[in-house]
Amino acid sequence: MDELLELLTLLQTDKIKKKVAVIIYGSEYWKKVVDFDAMVEHGVINRQDLRLFRFIDTPEEAFEYLRGFLHKQYGGRGA
Repeated sequence: MDELLELLTLLQTDKIKKKVAVIIYGSEYWKKVVDFDAMVEHGVINRQDLRLFRFIDTPEEAFEYLRGFLHKQYGGRGA
């Protein structure tokens, strides 16, 4: 959890210049453990911060997301 929140903070504050895909695998579990929507409601984070990561539930969905992310960020090189 510490590393996830540290990474999200670095992305949020533009301390990481090279964009990275952040996948949180297993939405049913993680949405119970960390309620990001409640954080938005309480003003702890902005709604736009929710774009820094993606909940994903299957390897196929993860592959498609990563492929699209890499294509968008790096123009299809290596895809």
